[in-house]
Amino acid sequence: MSAEIPERNIVIIGGGIIGSTTAYFLIRHSLFSISRHSVTILESQSIASAASGKAGGLLALWAYPSNIVPLSYKLHAELAAQHDGAKRWGYRTLNCGSMTAKGRVYECTSTDNRKIEEPRGKWQSLPKLDQNTRPNRAARGVPEDLDWFDADAVIGYSSMGDPSTTAQVHPYLFTTSMADLAVDAGAKVVFGTATALDYTGPHGIKTVTYEEKDTKKIHTIHATDVILAAGPWTSHIFPGAPIVSSRAHSVVVKADVSPHAIFSEIELPEDFGKKERLRHQWHDNMASPELYPRPDGTVYICGGLDQLLPLPKTSNLVQCDLDRCQDIIDNISTISTPMRNGEVLVRQACYLPSVEGGGGPLIGETGIKGIYMATGHTCWGIQNSCATGKLMSEIIFDGKAKSANIESLDPRKFL
Repeated sequence: MSAEIPERNIVIIGGGIIGSTTAYFLIRHSLFSISRHSVTILESQSIASAASGKAGGLLALWAYPSNIVPLSYKLHAELAAQHDGAKRWGYRTLNCGSMTAKGRVYECTSTDNRKIEEPRGKWQSLPKLDQNTRPNRAARGVPEDLDWFDADAVIGYSSMGDPSTTAQVHPYLFTTSMADLAVDAGAKVVFGTATALDYTGPHGIKTVTYEEKDTKKIHTIHATDVILAAGPWTSHIFPGAPIVSSRAHSVVVKADVSPHAIFSEIELPEDFGKKERLRHQWHDNMASPELYPRPDGTVYICGGLDQLLPLPKTSNLVQCDLDRCQDIIDNISTISTPMRNGEVLVRQACYLPSVEGGGGPLIGETGIKGIYMATGHTCWGIQNSCATGKLMSEIIFDGKAKSANIESLDPRKFL
């Protein structure tokens, strides 16, 4: 006779991609019992309301950290095959390359009339690439179908990945689909901001207190396990978490172009007008926007990071600097006619979580019974979400991670 399965009330704090995929894999674990276990996503605003809904969605076998990337990349492909991800969340494989270019000014570049402020500090480049594995920037010939950059602007091109190593999803659609699939299988979503964890006494976590989103009423959830998957907000609910944040801006342009993800390095033209020179002063005459064409006929373009404004209390309070979005548009307009002429559909900002001092993400136990972390994924959160969710399901139900060696990502090493 088999032993009785103990009751477990699992609360995931955060309804982004990490929380949503964790709920998906928890509820599909072989030891999950719908009669004795519950999985609740506690989300402050809405599913994918923060970085998970505003990310680029690039997937790559050459991403980092290397101990979870292969597992996550494989799981992405399996989920897409199982749930029609190509149609449901825009999953597809594609090419990826690094491009150097010299921009030039066109009449329609930066035609807005917003007031220009004094330069407000330098941007940081997105931490997409491990500094030790940056691709060779030497030109190797631009692919024939990569025809959406001005020929006289391109200086060099180097391949970084092909359809066997690189893919993409639409982050918002992928995140909401994972949450919907988890709910369809029995998970629950509650909208409210976590305000306190009660883990006093020898038995570890007991309750999660939260403020309901609409009514602002205070409620308490009994919990046997709490997974902190709140991205940059993790330290708001668990002050010991070594998680810091940086703001990232991005735009979405309407343009149906060939499927090549591009990491660009643009030498900005010296004859930019006064407005552009003021706005671009912190770039040191160089810009490095990343471009991800999507199957829906749009191109997602992101710029660098800044830490000019502190992380707000909730994702709906994130401030988008329209001048920084215009920077992105101006920069890419100097080397691409389709981007220059395309309609800008979205201007947005979000905060990315990273581990203070480097390393991470943090996946696993905190040292407090029943409290776990799944956070600090930097700009590779979408890529590494599936591995994180599967590994967390193993840690909860099997007592250890089985699908990958994540000793280096143990939160207890960082706390």
